[in-house]
Amino acid sequence: MKSQPGISVDIIIQYSGGIVLVKRKNPPFGWALPGGFVEAGESLEEAAVREAKEETNLKIDLQRQLHAYSDPGRDPRQHVITVAYIAKGTGYLIAGDDAKEAEVFKINELPKLVFDHEKILADAELYLDD
Repeated sequence: MKSQPGISVDIIIQYSGGIVLVKRKNPPFGWALPGGFVEAGESLEEAAVREAKEETNLKIDLQRQLHAYSDPGRDPRQHVITVAYIAKGTGYLIAGDDAKEAEVFKINELPKLVFDHEKILADAELYLDD
């Protein structure tokens, strides 16, 4: 019997002239957008705010919901549907929770990303501040 897909959020945080990425502590390893699984009883927006705070220490102001991504192969661990948000971050950037590192990157100088986060960022470029 197949299990239901997981639901997650990914947040494109505009901060200090760039985009915040986190280096994952757990597999799959690599750079990623901050984000994570939605908990029971939590809205997508609440999950985005919580995950941003846990992984980056930033307070975020959600600007817009970008898109839902549902390709069953987008996460090698299991079928995960994610909803991506664009946000503005304030505060002091510190890696936390599942993030080994947190850094700000210029949109045209991004490292290779895990999952489908390069596609998410490409879809978001129209909506990002210069």
